[in-house]
Order: sequence, then structure tokens, then C-alpha cells
Amino acid sequence: MYALILLAIALAPGVAIGVYIYLKDHHEREPIGLLLRAFLFGVLSVIVTLIISGIISQFVTIDESSLSEQAVHAFIIVALVEEFSKFIFVRGILYRSNHFNEPFDGIVYSVMVSMGFATLENVLYAFEGGMGTALMRMFTAVPAHATFAVLMGFYLGKAKFEHKKGYYALHALGVATLFHGAYDYCLFVSWVPGIVFGALLSLVIGIWLSKKAIRIHQLASPFKNQTPDSPQTIPTENT
Repeated sequence: MYALILLAIALAPGVAIGVYIYLKDHHEREPIGLLLRAFLFGVLSVIVTLIISGIISQFVTIDESSLSEQAVHAFIIVALVEEFSKFIFVRGILYRSNHFNEPFDGIVYSVMVSMGFATLENVLYAFEGGMGTALMRMFTAVPAHATFAVLMGFYLGKAKFEHKKGYYALHALGVATLFHGAYDYCLFVSWVPGIVFGALLSLVIGIWLSKKAIRIHQLASPFKNQTPDSPQTIPTENT
């Protein structure tokens, strides 16, 4: 019974955030089947992360007492690798779908992939650390992954619909990595007095920026002025 409760608590935040973002897609919601596929891609991105991290660990060792080496650990070995592992599924597969037909879809698909990643990661951490770990991550790590994803998706939406400005895709990966790395770095060097509050600050800023990004892309939707009776083009699946 305890294991089932722990599993439910580990699954809840990722599912809740996924539903929240789905409901924020006010104008032209994505097919449930494609969203579930995106979530599965997020689970697969954990495997990609483990493979890349395993290769890096063969060549790089980190001194846990070094502030500079922990920066490399946080921003490159963890943040960049994890965000790249999610990014390749969003940019390489979902971005090409005919259902990706408004800027907000960048946020939707990025968050769904990220929640797949964060949910599997959360389950693993919860069963290793117990109920306390699961409850703490419910309000910290999983929402943090969501903010990284919203910021990534915001720029992917711009990349696809603002005159095909592909360089925004690099911004997408870069900003997600920056916020992820800053959050992790403050936790990795938690022995520095007060620095752990930096992780909380980065989360608060990330949430604030994410809400702003969501609103901007909601207003940018080409479907926002359509009435329920307006004709809509139903795209064919392309993924």
C-alpha cells in the first residue's frame, strides 16, 4: 500500500502540470494521442541522458568541493545534457508535426516531453529517498522542469512561426540550460551559506517568466479570433 501511495505522489505533479498546460491551450488543442506520445518521448529522453552522461563520466571527474568544477557539473554535464535530450525529441520530431500549427504548441509539446522526463526521474528518486523526497520534489524539481520546458517551448514557437527564424531554436536550448544549470548549481554547492535560496529564486523567476511566455503565445494564436462555428483546417498527422 505504501508503494502505491508513493507512486501516486511521484506521478501526480507531472500529470497535473501536463493537464494544466493542456487546458491553457485555449484556441486549438493538440490530439491526446500525440500528447501521450510526447510524454513517452520524455521517458525515452531519460535513456538518452543516461547514455550521454555515462560516456562523459568516463572522461570527466568532478571535485565536489570545487565551485568552478561544480559549475561545469551543473551547467554542462547535467543541465545541457538533460535539456538536449528533451530538445532533440521536440525539435527533431514534434516540431515537424502538422499539429504544431501555432506558437503555443511549442510550449505544449516541450512541457509534455519534459513531464515525461521529470515523472520517470521523480519515480526513481521517490523510491530511493522515500516519501519526504517525493513530497519535496513535488513542489520543487518537477515544477522547475516545467519552467525550463515552457521557456524552451516559447522560443521553439517563435522559431517556427516568426518568419522561420531558426536561430530561436538555439535560444530555446540555451535558456532552458541556463535556468536548469542555475537551479542545480545552487543545490550542488549548498555548503555555501545561503546559496540554496538561489535555487528557490531561480524557480520563482522561472515561474514568473513562464506565465508571461504562456500569455504571449496565447495572444499570438492565429486561432484566437475564431468562433466555435468558424471553419478550421484539420491537419493530418505527420509524426
